[in-house]
Amino acid sequence: MTKPLASRIALVTGASRGIGHATALALAKAGAHVIAVARTQGGLEELDDAITAAGGSATLVPLNMTDSDGIARLGAALHERHGKLDILVGNAGIAGPSSPLGHVDLKPWTDVIAVNVTANFQLIRCMEPLLRQSDAGRAVFITSGVASKASAYLGPYAASKAALDTLVRVWAAETAITPIRVNLFSPGPIRTRMRAQVFPGEDPMTLDTPEQVAEYIVPMCAPSWTESGKLYDYKSRTLMSFHPPA
Repeated sequence: MTKPLASRIALVTGASRGIGHATALALAKAGAHVIAVARTQGGLEELDDAITAAGGSATLVPLNMTDSDGIARLGAALHERHGKLDILVGNAGIAGPSSPLGHVDLKPWTDVIAVNVTANFQLIRCMEPLLRQSDAGRAVFITSGVASKASAYLGPYAASKAALDTLVRVWAAETAITPIRVNLFSPGPIRTRMRAQVFPGEDPMTLDTPEQVAEYIVPMCAPSWTESGKLYDYKSRTLMSFHPPA
């Protein structure tokens, strides 16, 4: 039986743990060859073991998302090896400090913007030519409800996700008449290490797992997915337009 994503090439950032790990594994199980990108070599090797055990295949890319030249080299390598990219999942992100804005130093601010915004901008720049070589390029970026809620004490993270949302909206508009489909995915409260860092008093066992979330991301990566310029809210299981009706 042919798997739904057989022969598809999928790049997943932040693939060593959490939602990225679960999504990479789910994509591999669906038949995609996964290009797994993360800083942590050990986490990537654990992912590779899991993918191999599931009968899938992966290429491991230890890379810090702040390395813009490294992202460009990755794009060139994918072009040389595969000639295309079918799926891009922009998942890598950092939470940054949980403090009043006046107490946030400049370096933590720039670190959050570098990973959550600038790295995704560079991914778009370097991967769009490869996605255009696919018959059905799909891109999904992981956002957060704090982008619109502007929650107190989460300023750098909220601002970075708001910027990411706008970046993705612009790209969706620019690719509207192409075969590429560009969307956002908001997972809400999920049992991840990042969530535990931001909300240490929360009982993680009350939260859904990354594996549950991945089940909803994978369909957005398939050729059969036709929507673009939308936000999927996992908590409400709702696909929403970027622009509310006037």
